[in-house]
Amino acid sequence: MARNGLELINQLQGGSTNTSKSSSQSPRARCPAPFLSKTYDLLEEGAAADDRDGDGKRIVSWNGEGTGFVVWSPAEFSELLLPKYFKHNNFSSFIRQLNTYGFKKTSSKIWEFKHEKFKKGYRNMLVEISRKKCEPSVFPAYLKASDQDQRSSDQSTMMVMSGGMEEDSNRVLLLKENKNLRKEKAELQMQIAQYKALEMKLLDCLAHYMGDEHDRSKVRRLS
Repeated sequence: MARNGLELINQLQGGSTNTSKSSSQSPRARCPAPFLSKTYDLLEEGAAADDRDGDGKRIVSWNGEGTGFVVWSPAEFSELLLPKYFKHNNFSSFIRQLNTYGFKKTSSKIWEFKHEKFKKGYRNMLVEISRKKCEPSVFPAYLKASDQDQRSSDQSTMMVMSGGMEEDSNRVLLLKENKNLRKEKAELQMQIAQYKALEMKLLDCLAHYMGDEHDRSKVRRLS
């Protein structure tokens, strides 16, 4: 009788232990990737605040169907919104992140991106978006275009800077040449003054010579 009671107690204890273990091993609730949550927040808060640039144009928004989003002004998007949500201002890096999660650029004319699980009003679907496993060197065409645009912008900036430096150098050369020309002009004016003085002396000598000749002629006639 006592033995049966002990077995019953052990079974009850074992059952409670298994129940606690199973409850402690229950899977945790899945959370979306931080990048996806921040991008979604950016769009929702941007739409609520109606983010616009200094000219009153939209910076970023959901598309008309709510099945994707459009970056209307990449420059202002990089300068104003990326630092606020992602602590950087690199538009190419943002596009690269979109690509790793399977987003597609749907237009060659505007920066519109879509993902079948990324939709307006369906935040709960973000957990179903997973990061793609791909080679780091594989980039979509639009990302390459963005990188090329960035490089072109950098090259243009360097050309402007070098152009400014060249302009400054030309200005210095022109000032130096102008100074040399002024110096040469002063020297020529001095030479002209000397030649005029010499000319006056020659004219005086000639006048004296002509006067002497005239006097000699008179003497010859009288004799």
